[in-house]
Amino acid sequence: MEFSVVITTYNRRNLLQRAIHSALNQTIQCEIIVADDCSSDDTQDYVTNLCTAFQSASNSREVLGREYSAPKASRLVYHRNEVNKGHAATVNAGVLKASGDWIKFLDDDDYLNPHCLEEMAKAIALCPSAVICSSIAAQVNEMEVELNRTPQLGPGLAFYTPQADLHYGMLLELLPLGTPVQVSTRRDVFLQSGGWNSEFDANCDDIDSWIRIAQFGDAIFLNQCLAYRTIWSGAYNQKFSLQKRLDTNISMKKKIYNLVTEKHRSKLPAFKDIESYLKLHWTLVAFKQRKIQYFLYMLYPTIFSFNAWQLLFAAVLFRQNYHDNSDICKFVLVEL
Repeated sequence: MEFSVVITTYNRRNLLQRAIHSALNQTIQCEIIVADDCSSDDTQDYVTNLCTAFQSASNSREVLGREYSAPKASRLVYHRNEVNKGHAATVNAGVLKASGDWIKFLDDDDYLNPHCLEEMAKAIALCPSAVICSSIAAQVNEMEVELNRTPQLGPGLAFYTPQADLHYGMLLELLPLGTPVQVSTRRDVFLQSGGWNSEFDANCDDIDSWIRIAQFGDAIFLNQCLAYRTIWSGAYNQKFSLQKRLDTNISMKKKIYNLVTEKHRSKLPAFKDIESYLKLHWTLVAFKQRKIQYFLYMLYPTIFSFNAWQLLFAAVLFRQNYHDNSDICKFVLVEL
């Protein structure tokens, strides 16, 4: 099994350098693909020079900097779009250039724990039916100070969830697969599922992909912090209004709702209740972000929806008592 780390970038050379080095510093061999969405800064010069140094060096550590451990990358590839095509299309272009069995996604403003690929590889080896793998991520600020972590799900270091349970868990926020920095997928399944859709560019284009990939096999969740996601004003999704993000969120949930297997159909809440739950969530987000005008706009009648609050509390309680619910997951002993 070989991983290809696909790093998407656009005009963020200073951040890209950190992402590339986090891939070079992985403890197992991997391929690194830098997919550039036609940057206008010095990204092209930086990466092409790095590729040249990587290919010609007899000692890569010496060329790339002594502050970094000797990289185990099998190759470093640079792809540049001829014109700006957007985030989703750039991800697809990077995956097409990759040759690994598994794709590890990485945006230029995020970075990986050195053991990320090694720990994922160990878990995947114990679950050959898996098509997607996710881990805990630390959310950090621009100074790399940890703000919080995505929640642990279940006991142990790793567990898997059968395909039949995936969409039900995703629908009710019981199995959040997470953002690209947390996720890796099988390359053949990624391509078979159609790749990322530019219709949702930088606004749930990843989630839309996970929904389709989850039709092809099982999922693995690692209760280890293997990735770092930067929370900052320059993130691509910050350019969308809360209303736009809510509308897209509802669209995603509708897709998931229609894919829930027969095993869970009898337990599904009405979709109008799920829609109310989403509106409640984004109302609370608006309050937290002090966007009072939007908060007041969304406040009524959502905040008075008993079913919406019930779904919210159910998701919170489920995560706290995940190991008591065998209806969603089966645990795998993973000695990592």
